[in-house]
Amino acid sequence: MAAWNVCVESAPPSLLTLKLLSSGSSFFVAGINDGSLGALLPYMLSTYHISTSMISLIYFTTFLGWLVCAITNTHLSKFFPLGSLLAMGALLQVIPHVLRVWKPPFALFVITFFISGIGQAYQDSHANTFVSTVKGAHRWLGFIHACYGLGLLISLFVATAVAVKTQNGDGRWMLFYLFPLGLSVLSLVLVLIAFRDSVHLKKYPVSHQQPNEEEGRSRAAMTEVKQMLKIREFWVFCLFFFFYLGVCTTSGGWIVEYLVRVRHGNLSEMGYVPSGSYGGIFLGRLLLAEPTHRFGESRMLLLYAGICFAFQLVFWFVPNLISSIAMFSIMGFFLGPFFAAGVSVASKIFPKHLQPAALGMIFVVAQAGGAIFPSLIGVIATHAGVKVLPPIVAALIIVMSVTWAFVPKVDERKE
Repeated sequence: MAAWNVCVESAPPSLLTLKLLSSGSSFFVAGINDGSLGALLPYMLSTYHISTSMISLIYFTTFLGWLVCAITNTHLSKFFPLGSLLAMGALLQVIPHVLRVWKPPFALFVITFFISGIGQAYQDSHANTFVSTVKGAHRWLGFIHACYGLGLLISLFVATAVAVKTQNGDGRWMLFYLFPLGLSVLSLVLVLIAFRDSVHLKKYPVSHQQPNEEEGRSRAAMTEVKQMLKIREFWVFCLFFFFYLGVCTTSGGWIVEYLVRVRHGNLSEMGYVPSGSYGGIFLGRLLLAEPTHRFGESRMLLLYAGICFAFQLVFWFVPNLISSIAMFSIMGFFLGPFFAAGVSVASKIFPKHLQPAALGMIFVVAQAGGAIFPSLIGVIATHAGVKVLPPIVAALIIVMSVTWAFVPKVDERKE
């Protein structure tokens, strides 16, 4: 973790700003990638002639990518500095879009989500850790996570527009992936420029016992993992993010299919519905970051969760298309601050040297929630239909709130 602090303290203000913008761009690209899935899901089903249960493979392989990051993150951090890890993640987000754009076989299409999952995991864990060390970290964390929300919003409009315009062509909706391909290349270039002072292998003093040194670094990595697993708060945060991402990806990933099948909306129009939630997430992360920090993350997130649960009940029990769209959008606004606030609190609780490993593992568990619950909807929907979406999301909000209640309070004035 010292490398992160040195990177912040020694960087000129202009270079530090560029690094923060680069971190934001990595989240923006991740949002572009994730935001298109819900809108394109109906077209995936028709193009590949698959059932809803097969979509679970996409969520599962994405989770496997994050799992690979969790297994390798601590060890790679001993050999590569911050810039190299971020550049590695950025490159791994370029490759999937190159493969997707030419309508690959479904098996390869699924594998691309594994690759992008690894890339996102490296960038998310290390960008979050880096930003949590700057002055006014809660504001900058709100900014980079708002960039993710903006990516979700823009991606949805572009993906839906391309899919609607090309729906008469077999698989031509995949031309959409040219858009994230260009953005991911720009993000890679920005990382290489902004973090050019740390894009290299870590340098260690020359020694005649290099094998022993490498063993020492491996032992140090394993020691950090063991220390992390003994921290009670680590498991509480894992559960919180597990259910939080479960709420977001489940509702966002299946909302279009739900509104078409259950509320009888028009597919070409319903594809734009998630924009309300994504726009809410974007605004929530920008506008609620300061009041959430000022009045205390612990109480404010419980308040937001209660509001989300109330709106989810209206979404569930009022069988009206317009009402469903409105409730879904407002929920996005109040769900927005959760991720950045959770990272901000975690950065104050975990020891500095354990933060990269701890945050990386927490995000992996979060992705497990983001993979398991949408997959569960897909499997259940095959037999019972997507009408099961509202009660499952409502239950996830309750459990998420309970887990957050167990997160210990921290000194709100601590930076």
